[in-house]
Amino acid sequence: MGEIVTFPSNGSTCQGYLAKPASGTGPGVVVIQEWWGLTPWIQSVADRLAAEGYLALAPDLYHGAKASEPDEAQKLMMSLKMDKAALDMSGAYDYLKANGSGKVGSVGFCLGGGLSLFIATLKPIDACVVYYGVLPGVQPDLSKISGPVLGHYAQNDSWASPDAARALEQQIRDAGKQVEFHIYPDTTHAFMNTSDPIEKVGAAHNPDASKLAWERTLAFYKQHLS
Repeated sequence: MGEIVTFPSNGSTCQGYLAKPASGTGPGVVVIQEWWGLTPWIQSVADRLAAEGYLALAPDLYHGAKASEPDEAQKLMMSLKMDKAALDMSGAYDYLKANGSGKVGSVGFCLGGGLSLFIATLKPIDACVVYYGVLPGVQPDLSKISGPVLGHYAQNDSWASPDAARALEQQIRDAGKQVEFHIYPDTTHAFMNTSDPIEKVGAAHNPDASKLAWERTLAFYKQHLS
């Protein structure tokens, strides 16, 4: 189990959920929330990464607010200021850089998937993972991405469609960066999440796709963060 920590965020502070590996430290991973907020499921992702030897920090980009209904989540997502989110994610990166064992990766889901790519253009992220995310209302300079990018997308997703995913993948490749996106057949948005409120306890969850995507994520991190 992890703990709530407070870290600097450009003159202010941000809280986040920190999960430590058994060794106490390791390569860092910034874990970025869905539109619901810093939920127990996002915390569980950090815990899973810690079990694999990573120091995982999930910044609370909504600063305490959470949603359990789509309308609430939509309002929170729309009210999220990208400049503030950038500062909070950058603060999480700096915390992991200072307290981890060296390299730092990122991973995000839905809203956080786009933000995972966003922070990779602002900080030298060594390995960026995107789960069914599109760019969150900003067009960052993709040429500033430092490390490789791995993406996981659902076949049946109206928000982050396969066409949108392939277009984004091509944009990243055109920027001269290493990228590989996977489209998972017979899946819908949020297929990793076992407790998505809108899906009434994981109706969207696809165990086979989740297992394969997670294995690919861990192999990616082992290659680029070790």
